[in-house]
Amino acid sequence: MATRNEIKPEYKWDLSVLYADEAAFRADCKKAKTMIAAFGAHEKKMCKSAQNLYAALEDVTTIERLLSVLYQYAALNYDTDTSDNRFLSLRGEVIDLFDSYSAATYFVGPSLIRLDAQVLEQWYAEYPALLAYQRNIDVQQRYKPYTLSDECEKLFANLQKGMGSHADIRTVFANADLRFGKIRGEDGKKVELTDATYVPMLMSADRRVRKAAFTKLYETYGQFGNTFSALLNAYTKERVTNAEVRGYDSSLQASVFADEVTPDIYHNLIATVNKNLSVLFDYYAIKREVLGLQKLHLYDVYAPLIGDCTRKYSFEEAVEEVLETVKVFGTEYHDTLEKGIKEQKWVDVYPSQGKRGGAYSSGTYDTQPYILLNYTDTLDDVSTLAHEAGHSMHSYFSHKSNTPQQADYTIFVAEVASTVNELLFAHRKLRESDSREEKLSVLNQLMETYKGTLFRQTMFAEFEEKFHTLVASGKTLTQELLNKEYYKLVKRYFGKDVACDKQIAMEWMRIPHFYRYFYVYKYATCISAASAIVKRIETEGDAYVSKYIDFLSCGGSKSPLDSLRVAGIDLTQPAVIEDAIADFGAAVAEFRKIYTEAE
Repeated sequence: MATRNEIKPEYKWDLSVLYADEAAFRADCKKAKTMIAAFGAHEKKMCKSAQNLYAALEDVTTIERLLSVLYQYAALNYDTDTSDNRFLSLRGEVIDLFDSYSAATYFVGPSLIRLDAQVLEQWYAEYPALLAYQRNIDVQQRYKPYTLSDECEKLFANLQKGMGSHADIRTVFANADLRFGKIRGEDGKKVELTDATYVPMLMSADRRVRKAAFTKLYETYGQFGNTFSALLNAYTKERVTNAEVRGYDSSLQASVFADEVTPDIYHNLIATVNKNLSVLFDYYAIKREVLGLQKLHLYDVYAPLIGDCTRKYSFEEAVEEVLETVKVFGTEYHDTLEKGIKEQKWVDVYPSQGKRGGAYSSGTYDTQPYILLNYTDTLDDVSTLAHEAGHSMHSYFSHKSNTPQQADYTIFVAEVASTVNELLFAHRKLRESDSREEKLSVLNQLMETYKGTLFRQTMFAEFEEKFHTLVASGKTLTQELLNKEYYKLVKRYFGKDVACDKQIAMEWMRIPHFYRYFYVYKYATCISAASAIVKRIETEGDAYVSKYIDFLSCGGSKSPLDSLRVAGIDLTQPAVIEDAIADFGAAVAEFRKIYTEAE
């Protein structure tokens, strides 16, 4: 693998536009420290007048913008060479600044919650500049019914200091302490099985390898089921108790409240997916046929339907593929992205020694977007570029159209724009490609995306609500109870034609997202919204695209649901989920058709 210095400059970020050198970076660090140290002066006077409140919130905005740029510089440099301890140290310094900032501003949220609504209305009239923060204040005020007295909040905060470590304990135990042993790989040689290598082994074309990995992994997890159940039980009790003490109807309501949605969204997703599981069963049927198996087992579901697409795409070709795909969004979207990639060097392209793996899009209100790739010339890499470009352009329109106070969109909608690009790219390749191999590869990728993001995450979401409900009813989450409930779900989601090997009952032990408090459902709602948007773009054209650009421009100025409604997407209705399932079904049918046709 090439060293960082061997990568040509045109394929690397130029982070000197953030800070010319470390001295400039440290000057801003010093400035941030000074502002953080002085912030405490706002505490006693912040809510005395509109002017005081505005001044405090302006300082919050200024500090957060400064810290965000500092973090970008340190983190982006570190991610391109994790062996460089200098940038690891700089990143650590910025994280320390964030911690200091959190401690210094602890009173801001509670103070905003306590403000009287009538007083606020009077202040907005007297001091219109404060209206810039009305949305931010309204978001905090929503928590008023669930906020305790000052004394109780202080006590609660102190109690929380000793909690919340369950996820860290699980991560350390699963990743550092568990040993799964070795199995024989495709070449017959013994290879180490780890949680990280498990899924790649399940994707082996050799069924013996898949079965050995599956059996060995759960053989080990099974020895520690009581430990994993105790951790999950303690974590869930904490979440349930927190919700009960604050007066929420359930821990689910407490969690989705932060997204400004109700549990109805969650339940609509689960109900709609369950009504349409037959489409997923069709997918497993064709997988069994293609693999030539009498019975599909759970260790077969990741097995590749086809080999990797042999066509290679240079990065320059990938850029043109993506730019061709986004022409549908109009001149501003297309030209901004083209300039960003070709002139402003938004993308750090190739893998190199010490570079962080994977891909992401980053950036702040005061910086351009930054995309990290580890590009290896594959069709999947082109799709990844389209995906990350979607994130970057969402940020571009959001930042361009909003003040800093309302420029950040929430996690609830964060994957919509990126997935729209990914789906549009796949659909375009299916329309335009003359290659049977390429079409099958695109369809396989589409099917895997829907299976993993829509169906699997919904199954996880259903299980997550189940074990929270069990704890709320007074039950203790034992290994036996969790295994039983999880196995029932697996059998329902995989259907009668898939052999549900008994070991899968323990799969919940290896899912870290169960410690992220009703997070996984957002993956499924995002791909559903994206699929519905793509359908309307492809059927309505320019008349709809303007609505989509308006959605991208909402940022945090509206609630996530209201932002999606700007694009004509209503996640309270089953139709949005049904559109995504229909697209999955169409991909399954098209794959079957092309695969069975003579070459």
